[in-house]
Amino acid sequence: MSYANVMAEKANIVRRATGLDFTTYAMGRLAFDYERMMADTGYDVAAARQVQRATAVGDTPLVELKNITRLVRALSEPGRGARIFVKDEAKNPSGSFKDRRASLSVHEAKQRGFPGVAAATSGNYGAAVASQAAKAGLKCIIVQEAFDSTGLAQPEIAEKTRACEAYGAEVLRTSVGPELFYVFLQVLKETSFFNASLYTPYSVRGIETLGHELAQQVKALTGRFPDAVVATHAGGGNVTGTARGLLAAGAVDTKIIAASVDLSGLHMASDHDFNRKSFTTGHTGFSLPFTTNPDRADVPRNAARALRYLERFVTVTQGEVFYATQALAELEGMERGPAGNTSLAAAMALARGMDAEQVLVVQETEYTGAGKHPLAQPNLAKRLGIEILRGHPRGNFPGKRIVIPERPDQMSVADVDLDHVRERYIENALAMLPPGTPLDPVDILFLAAETRLSPATVEEKIHAILGPA
Repeated sequence: MSYANVMAEKANIVRRATGLDFTTYAMGRLAFDYERMMADTGYDVAAARQVQRATAVGDTPLVELKNITRLVRALSEPGRGARIFVKDEAKNPSGSFKDRRASLSVHEAKQRGFPGVAAATSGNYGAAVASQAAKAGLKCIIVQEAFDSTGLAQPEIAEKTRACEAYGAEVLRTSVGPELFYVFLQVLKETSFFNASLYTPYSVRGIETLGHELAQQVKALTGRFPDAVVATHAGGGNVTGTARGLLAAGAVDTKIIAASVDLSGLHMASDHDFNRKSFTTGHTGFSLPFTTNPDRADVPRNAARALRYLERFVTVTQGEVFYATQALAELEGMERGPAGNTSLAAAMALARGMDAEQVLVVQETEYTGAGKHPLAQPNLAKRLGIEILRGHPRGNFPGKRIVIPERPDQMSVADVDLDHVRERYIENALAMLPPGTPLDPVDILFLAAETRLSPATVEEKIHAILGPA
């Protein structure tokens, strides 16, 4: 069980714990058959919904935010200000859309005869896996990256520890750094539990029902599919599954917009920076690395491939998310956890640039609680010497200053350069190969699908990255 031995056995441990042989999908030098991997789960949207309904997952309400829409229109030019709706995923059993991700994994574990399930997560997903495992009568172990070297844990993570334990799971809490994955592999090896990873095809398939429901509900209420859906973006599963579900429902023209909290300058694996972020998910510390290098996950091939579906990627500040959280509570009577309101903060700005007859959907909410209350994380920030003040969000400085807007017209988004992100993705893909390795035609087509670029453009970018032969 030494670190070296466990890490050397990683591929075999993951294969046994997922029941998936990822090598069978390999093509060319770096490509793999993504759609065949997804199809081999044996689930489509209809089958996934059947599994989820058996445990009260999904069929969550779509709520029109009429008061927030009215506020946005008061700040917009005449004829502007899209109708804003929110998919209230806090109505799921453990209080977030992550129940959808957990449902198929736990169902699969039960069908295959695994004695239990395990997951590595510090957020809502752990509670979702524990909740679904309880319903299935399976044991559950959650491995959390929970605290820094002083033993200080964020209140939101502590909240999730309590939630997981309430559902009967065993929680193993680790410090920040490489220990998490090592401990998780140890757990899988020792217990022979199913790996309910965030990044397996089962997890992403489970979220497809969200996009499918959303499309059908909007069409039933408005007579049309949504013009745009804004989704909080972290590891990529949320965006990927929602987009695939929208496409399956026929909403092929709906624009997919990702939103993350800007935590630029903070490193998520840094002991010093770990508690200086006020959000445990939905921030650039996850979204940018996973978008440019999705296979850095705990499975060899990540089913979350956000760049395949993104048409726009924006960031908001921490203070703007806290402001949107309060606006949702005071204007709409919906108290929901801050991290789930990242996409709402973006929507309040994005809607001002859309026509009044257009429909913009905030794709999820999450529950709130003592550790997830919008005051809990800022109070920790104060303890760490981070300044919190009211003013213009332009003054925000991750890890040093959180600026909460004074007025709603100060809400805005900053666009992430997707072309640069695509180039970084291609660079990372090429870096996995020995220098001078020629790509097969199937690799070019794979990179084109991954980046939403033409094969010719992909080849141009490869030549620009590699330079003269």
